[in-house]
Amino acid sequence: MVEIATVATFLVAALASLFMAWAIGAGSSGSTPFAPAVGANAISVMRAGFLVGILGFAGAVLQGANVSEAVGTELIGGVTLSPMAATIALVIAAVLVAIGVFAGYPIATAFTVTGAVIGVGLAMGGTPAWPKYVEIATLWILTPFVGGGLAYGIARTLRAEPLSEETLIVVLAAVVGVLVANIEFAVLGPPEGGASIAQATGNWIPGPDLAGVVAVSSLIALVWAGLIAVDLRGGTERGERHFLLILGGLVAFSAGGSQVGLAIGPLIPLSGDVGLPLLALLVGGGFGLLLGSWTGAPRMIKAIAQDYSSLGPRRSIAALIPSFIIAQTAVLFGIPVSFNEIIVSSIIGSGYAATGAGGGVSGRKMGVTVLAWILSLAGSIVISFVGYTVLAALLL
Repeated sequence: MVEIATVATFLVAALASLFMAWAIGAGSSGSTPFAPAVGANAISVMRAGFLVGILGFAGAVLQGANVSEAVGTELIGGVTLSPMAATIALVIAAVLVAIGVFAGYPIATAFTVTGAVIGVGLAMGGTPAWPKYVEIATLWILTPFVGGGLAYGIARTLRAEPLSEETLIVVLAAVVGVLVANIEFAVLGPPEGGASIAQATGNWIPGPDLAGVVAVSSLIALVWAGLIAVDLRGGTERGERHFLLILGGLVAFSAGGSQVGLAIGPLIPLSGDVGLPLLALLVGGGFGLLLGSWTGAPRMIKAIAQDYSSLGPRRSIAALIPSFIIAQTAVLFGIPVSFNEIIVSSIIGSGYAATGAGGGVSGRKMGVTVLAWILSLAGSIVISFVGYTVLAALLL
């Protein structure tokens, strides 16, 4: 029989987790994906908020397992987070995020949650999981260069127009189609892992597995490219806006899959004690994202859309494609990542292609943001370590 104290501890941690999920849904992962489409007048603010909530929920349930398990079990070695440790990590991370939200500081949820889990794990006597830290640090460091570089390259190509703009948009649609065909979904794979649409359906085609994957990927790419090409015939601007809507939906879905683990990951060591499967946690975390998107994201979308309206459809497309790629990379490898970092770097890259000066982004503001990210990680590690140590000493 489950002890009352265990249930009470889980409920406290679950409330902190729900707040984290709400903050993520109301913040960058809930507001940014459709902001370019709103800025381009392709969709209204309220419809964007509604869609991002639904798609974020779907992404959390279908793709959230990898990052959730990484946050809950792979950030520290030698120990399993105790109920008290998981609760302290979530509460401290939630408090730091709340401070950032209400004080206007750019506190990155990924850095805060990662640091909090590492801090309590070390305080429990665990050992650093250096291989996982190398993975995380590599993605965090490469994100500004890869995201910004890809966005810059796409925006420059669209501006230079070696081919017609319509042709380039169709080519980009085909590339996105290949990516969609090969991203993993939990429901398509075996119980211990996921599979992509190309993997799940490619074995229907006689021959080697790789040939089936290539065939399905090519077919999906052709379908996507064909639909966009037909749409562009009704007007280039109209077609670009619709492509923006598609990209916004893909980024919103990816945000749910990559960000829900930050909210529910620390709950995984507790879930077995109260008999909750991972799917139940994913549904709960996805619900928190949905609430945040529906209640907090519309206001943020409206504000951010004003910045995106100055980018224009082409630069917005250039910013969203690398955001989709990086978010899906994080999902695949189970790496907690800051969606703010992904989006900001892509915006700067696409903006620099047009203006040659970072798209009007303040260098001082970027410096403050990066400093806040670093302090979020370091501060959450120290505070969580000290908090667990002190509380454990008082209870013994």
